[in-house]
Amino acid sequence: MDTKVKDSKNPSGPVTLKSGHKVWVDRNLCIGAATCIAVAPKAYVLDEEAKAVILESADEDTIENIIESAKACPVAAIIIEDAQGNRVFPK
Repeated sequence: MDTKVKDSKNPSGPVTLKSGHKVWVDRNLCIGAATCIAVAPKAYVLDEEAKAVILESADEDTIENIIESAKACPVAAIIIEDAQGNRVFPK
């Protein structure tokens, strides 16, 4: 994988974005549909197990777009909390 993951110890998160939001991918739910990548290609890539991992460049995307990418996931495998720890998606 030549793209840089945000946290090499926890490639699917949780990671904290510059917006203060915490994002992670539930690897047990992720089916590798790649809709998150279609919506937010700066934020995700699939690893060798076809599971979404969060890229360092996720901070270059807007939180609104990252939330849209989570909503696009057919199995709701992307979880987002705001800086206060409140669940943004899925509710």
